[in-house]
Amino acid sequence: MSGELVEFAEGTRGIALNLESKNVGIVLMGDGLMIQEGSFVKATGRIAQIPVSEAYLGRVINALAKPIDGRGEIVASESRLIESPAPGIISRRSVYEPLQTGLIAIDSMIPIGRGQRELIIGDRQTGKTAVATDTILNQKGQDVICVYVAIGQRASSVAQVVTTFHEEGAMEYTIVVAEMADSPATLQYLAPYTGAALAEYFMYRERHTLIIYDDLSKQAQAYRQMSLLLRRPPRPRSLSRGCFLFAFTPFRKSR
Repeated sequence: MSGELVEFAEGTRGIALNLESKNVGIVLMGDGLMIQEGSFVKATGRIAQIPVSEAYLGRVINALAKPIDGRGEIVASESRLIESPAPGIISRRSVYEPLQTGLIAIDSMIPIGRGQRELIIGDRQTGKTAVATDTILNQKGQDVICVYVAIGQRASSVAQVVTTFHEEGAMEYTIVVAEMADSPATLQYLAPYTGAALAEYFMYRERHTLIIYDDLSKQAQAYRQMSLLLRRPPRPRSLSRGCFLFAFTPFRKSR
């Protein structure tokens, strides 16, 4: 089935995305250096999922929910699908409570509500990441769980953000999901889904959550790479068919 996890004999896992009459297109969740022509691969019968728990707070992980901060393994007894059904429109409560960003210009003129989605758009080096990180820092003491998803960023930039969170005490209520610029396209593509799954875990436990994607244009580029390798036709502006559907899927589940 589409989206099913498959496993190669040497341990590498992949996701079946293209299902055709005579072949299956699989994207790898790893480097796959040991995979050769004729390698054995088996279906698992499961959709991609990640472990979830309170223990992820304060940690830096990759798109597979594996810790990359050198602080040991994370113990989790539950798991969530990386793409689960979105809540129905009837079950969603109207936006009625503001989310304070700590930025006067935003909070006074274009306030953001809890349950709302907001695009931060601008040219390079105009402070988009600063707005996002300042918003997370301002949630201290507000009982809001924050998830910061870094997609295709430089390792030094991610390290600087994590250092800032530690210095300001924000890691106590924050999870950082990071896939660097040198990570495989598949993992950059999956990172927003992992962040959304973790945020949903807390959301369904009646906790307020804030998730930052920095940034989704990198996910679109990763999806384009995957699509071209799978021989999916490109669309206008060189983006592949379905790019925006997949890029904004995590947003459909916000409430």
